[in-house]
Amino acid sequence: MKITILTLFPEMFSGVFTSSIMKRAIGKGLVEVEVVDIRKYTTDKNGRVDSAPIGGGAGLIMKCQPILDCLDDVKGENSHTILLSPKGRSYTQEVAKELVKLDKDLILICGHYEGTDERINKYVDELISVGDYVVTGGEIPAMIITDSITRLIDGVISDESLDEESFNNGLIEYPQYAEPYEYNGDKVPDILYCGNHEAIRKYRLKESLRLTKQIRPDLLKKRELTKEEKSLLKEIEEGNDHPKWMQQALKKGKKFIKE
Repeated sequence: MKITILTLFPEMFSGVFTSSIMKRAIGKGLVEVEVVDIRKYTTDKNGRVDSAPIGGGAGLIMKCQPILDCLDDVKGENSHTILLSPKGRSYTQEVAKELVKLDKDLILICGHYEGTDERINKYVDELISVGDYVVTGGEIPAMIITDSITRLIDGVISDESLDEESFNNGLIEYPQYAEPYEYNGDKVPDILYCGNHEAIRKYRLKESLRLTKQIRPDLLKKRELTKEEKSLLKEIEEGNDHPKWMQQALKKGKKFIKE
């Protein structure tokens, strides 16, 4: 997959894609990222890419000409073009999956200032917003989308890691721990040392449900709960933090549990 980012500020992307998972994905040839400077396409004699809004108002509006000439230069037959805009549909993990499944090269257009000329909208495939808040421009949203999509490309991250990440299964990810067992009086839950993989799986699912209920109850409303999930939610609602299945797992795995 190729991701092309059209921006007025290409310098903002220096270093972003040269470390961690993005660097490895690019190095393996699994994704290609190109950043294109919209300013180079303006025909304005003074190099302007923006102007005051027609009809009056605050700020500056990005002009059609530089953006559309730039888009025309980079767009191919297999391109899917996205304008980053607060008017777009909300970006979620499901949208990221959709974009990967398109199996097309993506073009991300970064708006800036007070926005872009409305006429640009009909030249793109869709508008996307990364959230209900204001940022200076589309550059940071473009980084977010590029990173989140790259993680989903086959071969970038193991399937097991992806399956357990937050939102991938519609729930907040369960709490994770690393050694030491005890730090400043806080201990890792004993159930994680019991050696019973089924009990650990069940405990983690319960904690995912607990966190989702606390932090993102809207996700639970959208979810078609399994019989097991309904049972675990009932335990949570009743305050039953030591149900029989957990007690049995702890008893059988006592020799593995740290003192």
